[in-house]
Amino acid sequence: MKQQKFFREINSDLKKIEKELDKFLKVDDPLFSQTCLYLLQAGGKRIRPGFTLLAGKFFDYRLEKLMPVAMALEIIHMATLIHDDVVDASLTRRGRPTLAAGWGNTVSVATGDYLFAKALELIVRIDNSEISSILADVCIEMCQGEIQQIKSAFDTTQTYKQYYYRIQRKTAQLISLCCKLGAKASGAEPKQVWLMSKYGNSLGIAFQMVDDILDLTADPKALGKPIGGDIRQGIITLPMIFALKDSPQKDRLNELLGKQIKSEAEVEECITLIIQSGGIEKSRRIVESYITKSKNYLAGFPDIPAKEALIELAKYMSERNH
Repeated sequence: MKQQKFFREINSDLKKIEKELDKFLKVDDPLFSQTCLYLLQAGGKRIRPGFTLLAGKFFDYRLEKLMPVAMALEIIHMATLIHDDVVDASLTRRGRPTLAAGWGNTVSVATGDYLFAKALELIVRIDNSEISSILADVCIEMCQGEIQQIKSAFDTTQTYKQYYYRIQRKTAQLISLCCKLGAKASGAEPKQVWLMSKYGNSLGIAFQMVDDILDLTADPKALGKPIGGDIRQGIITLPMIFALKDSPQKDRLNELLGKQIKSEAEVEECITLIIQSGGIEKSRRIVESYITKSKNYLAGFPDIPAKEALIELAKYMSERNH
């Protein structure tokens, strides 16, 4: 994604946040300094700070108020990615070796914990008990989503409702929070804060669903990691739920997805059966429904460049290939 296209309204402020992140995460300890620098150099789309700033643009926009919020949210996101890579035993992310691949699980977990502590330091600076409480609640919900994913691994009886519960907590709530706090920290009225939150939540649901589709269909080079990771780890996603219901070979697919150890040929067979069942197309239709919902929540906001950017971001979420 080109930041200039979607974040042109806030690009200069995002660059300031990037510089502050770099300064904030430089520490005396050489190991932590090295691992944090590696993570920052990995880049990432900085979507979460972008949402925070864009949401603030509709109200009393002040970068000095929004910066610690945006930085805390991005650091929390970075920490969760580290822990995810350890839990999933992932060797690559965005085409680069993960922290766990380069430094091992012990250093990775310690770095993730350190980042959470640094996020807490920023939250204290925000000096707003309501915002701090909201952040804490969402972090708890994210952990519950991760635990739910671990507990439900290889369980092929999962329903759409259970899947939604998991991704809503694991992924969507943080994106929702970015929009919510961007509005709240900028003086929005409660109804406006709610609408921004709902926009972010719908978009976050769509974002994770697209991730789950790409794990089965993307070009591995564009994705930055091998496809089929969810199948190997036993994570039952939306295309799989549809395929387990509709595939003419549902019994075979059920047997394969429930196996804790699979050959690469079996992973490829799963992908073929899911695609042939129409699970990808059905999932994409659900994605489009959430994209439409997200844009509808913006209907009452003024037609300013930030609104155009949020609408463009919604479109991008559904069309991205990595």
